Amino acid sequence: MARRKQEGNRFFRLDVDFFSDKKVKILKARYGADGITLYLYLLCEIYKTGYYLKVDEDFEYIVSDDLNMESNKVKQVLNFLLERSLFDNILFQSDKVLTSAGIQRRYQAMVKARALKTPITVDRFWLLPEEETETFIKVNSFLNNSENNPDNSRKKDDNYRKKDDNYRKNDTKGKEKKGKYIYTAPPDTYFEDPSLNDIFLLFLKSRQNKGEQLTEDQIRLLVEEILSVSSNPDERITIIKKSIMNGWKGFYPVKKKKASSKNRFNNFHQRDYDFADYERCLLNQGPGGDEDGRKRSMG
Repeated sequence: MARRKQEGNRFFRLDVDFFSDKKVKILKARYGADGITLYLYLLCEIYKTGYYLKVDEDFEYIVSDDLNMESNKVKQVLNFLLERSLFDNILFQSDKVLTSAGIQRRYQAMVKARALKTPITVDRFWLLPEEETETFIKVNSFLNNSENNPDNSRKKDDNYRKKDDNYRKNDTKGKEKKGKYIYTAPPDTYFEDPSLNDIFLLFLKSRQNKGEQLTEDQIRLLVEEILSVSSNPDERITIIKKSIMNGWKGFYPVKKKKASSKNRFNNFHQRDYDFADYERCLLNQGPGGDEDGRKRSMG
């Protein structure tokens, strides 16, 4: 009997303690009902097609229109969901795919009844290790682990770890040879924007030249941090440059300059006063009061 490929669902389970989850609480506190709505919207879109959702450059605008939400806010919430690992950030950065290990565990539970009769084959973006994958889920290991398959996040993660180990070894050799760190930038691409990726590599180099050995997890957190502090590519570059110049270990949002409030009378010609003459006028006032003094000063 032929196996079916991953298929969509008509509904999905929402746990009764959904709002008790700390990440969901923070999401609601920061973005209100819009944050919860967007998260549930994305889950619906994922489970509608299976266990992952492939997005493109128009995705944010489509979501913005569907939810009547500003596209900038869509970006902010999505960055938060990736930063807090509600979606797998590495897979999203490499392949623009929304999914997570938790989503795939729930997917297994949803399809179990029908998949026991006819196993389901998954061949792309499967994150669960073999020991967590149910027997009725058949992973196409060739496609999911092929060197030529750009969809394989686990393979990329393994390569990422190996490269991280390699350039740390190179740093150690350079330190023994010359007494200081010689940084060899990893060949990984952290961002699609070449300019952003180059300045980020320069930031890593500056950290390494100070004798700091960054682990894979530290670099991944730095990537997540720069994505969270701004949604504007040019502003991200500015933020990283500022961190390099100041020797900072992290990234901080660019402070917006407040527009100076002008005096509403500045548009009118201001009267020029001769305070010396005004003082003489006051001193020359007679005992009769202001009128006598004013006449003498005007005369």
